[in-house]
Amino acid sequence: MERSLETQVSQAVDAWLRWVPRWEPATHRGRVAPCRRCLGSPVLSAAGLGSDVPHGVQHGLSTRIKTIVDHAVAEYTSRNLPMLQAELDQQSARNRARSYRPAEGLEPEFEGLPLDPDPVPGAPFLFTLSGLASEEESQVPSLPPLSDEAKTALRREVALADEYANLIGREVCRVLLHHRLRIHAAVVEYVEPQIEAMLSELSQALDAPFDPNEEIGF
Repeated sequence: MERSLETQVSQAVDAWLRWVPRWEPATHRGRVAPCRRCLGSPVLSAAGLGSDVPHGVQHGLSTRIKTIVDHAVAEYTSRNLPMLQAELDQQSARNRARSYRPAEGLEPEFEGLPLDPDPVPGAPFLFTLSGLASEEESQVPSLPPLSDEAKTALRREVALADEYANLIGREVCRVLLHHRLRIHAAVVEYVEPQIEAMLSELSQALDAPFDPNEEIGF
């Protein structure tokens, strides 16, 4: 398991390193709500990506690492937790019954992010992707109810899955420590120059708020 995780983490970091040179700072209005996947993430701490690194750069790595943990937990569940696996299979079948699934098949850099931009006061949306997806989901039949005994057993298996996820997460963070130098070097080479250029441009705009060739009348 350890060797396999090391290989998977190394491949995830390699993929992230290939993507980082294509990253560009976002030019649109930032979101108000923080990303629940990245805020306080031990994965990002192990990778050395602190709060001074743009969220887009963080998210591209945290999502790739989360996929590794999710796959490990899925394999553990399929082998050891039959009731939870049955519930997940039913939920998967229910999801496949929806013809509109905008959150699926996204690139790692966009996976887990809100489907729609933050609303602007006084400018309501005609429709939203999340709203369309909710309408589609409401038309799919709900899962059958569980007995009290089944609920108790299911909670027990969910707790075991969470425990295993924490175990894999800690191991993944340990492996990530060995990649910190590679990750830091990529940030220095590709990310920091773009941030410095933005700050320089902003500083020049603040120092010269008016066009020097424009006549100012009083």
